[in-house]
Amino acid sequence: GSFIQMKKLLIIGASILQLPAIRKAKEMGFEVAVADFNPKAVGIPFADRYYNCSTLDKEGILNVAREFCPDGIMTTATDMPMRVIAYVCSRMGLNGPSEECAFCCTDKVAMIKKFAEHGVPCPKFFEVKNSCELSKALDEMSYPCIMKPADNSGSRGVYLAKDRQSAIDNYGYVTDASRGGEILVEEYMAGPEVSVETFVRKGIAHVLQVTDKRTTGAPHFVETGHSQPSKLNPGTILRIKEVAQKACNAVGLKDGPAHIEMIITEQGPKMVEMGARMGGDCITSHLVPLSTGIDMVKQTILYSMGEEVDLTEKINKGSAVRFISAYKEGILTEIKGLDSAKIVKGK
Repeated sequence: GSFIQMKKLLIIGASILQLPAIRKAKEMGFEVAVADFNPKAVGIPFADRYYNCSTLDKEGILNVAREFCPDGIMTTATDMPMRVIAYVCSRMGLNGPSEECAFCCTDKVAMIKKFAEHGVPCPKFFEVKNSCELSKALDEMSYPCIMKPADNSGSRGVYLAKDRQSAIDNYGYVTDASRGGEILVEEYMAGPEVSVETFVRKGIAHVLQVTDKRTTGAPHFVETGHSQPSKLNPGTILRIKEVAQKACNAVGLKDGPAHIEMIITEQGPKMVEMGARMGGDCITSHLVPLSTGIDMVKQTILYSMGEEVDLTEKINKGSAVRFISAYKEGILTEIKGLDSAKIVKGK
């Protein structure tokens, strides 16, 4: 019989966030390599090969890819490696976002400028590079207003200023979280927040699920839980889908997963930001498959490998996750009551 070469997938990063993708790719029968600067990263034992390389090192990851010769390259829920993936994919002829798209999806200033330019609903904003520009922006802002680093991920460095003085006092907190020192000052949008789990195929944004988000609220907005499907009315969901499509067009995302965040204001859904990747926080790995039957991690792997993707909804159920906040530091030693929780009716 002829020997069939096993297809190979390179996953950028080997942290807990990448674990669902590493396991899934192995289950699908692919040879999996991971690249991470941390030799103790939890995902390494689950992969076939490990390369010691920073996920942000373009040339380093390109060399890894040239050595491993993968059929696809991906990451799951982290933003910054997207630039590296786009760089390597464009040089190796593999499926991934364009370099311009990856830049727009990881630089909040470039992103919101694209939104404004393409008529995507978004807040009023100013880009601020120094305290003089901050002063000018604050003259034109209404309060409260949001301040955030141009190029960080998660909720790091985000601050809600209640007045001009608190904006000035917290400027250092926000710039410290910005790699280039550039920040955005934006109009504060009031209303429920959602994330929109999307998969773009040939320019069409397929919204797989809309997730209601819970956060700690002002001033830092750290996420505390997510629920699917959204409780918003069908008309609002339709508008959300329209805004998602416009946002993908604006940043030039033609294929692959997207995690899109919006606030539902009195004027309708407005963009917060988006990533050209799957959502973290268990949203994509756990909640989407539980509520829709769509295995988004698997579809992203198939897309990366240049194979056909199936985005049809199989079920229509509810799913949710809640994060337990620890107010004191400590070590979690045991979890009790799982067995009794599992036999509760209604699951």
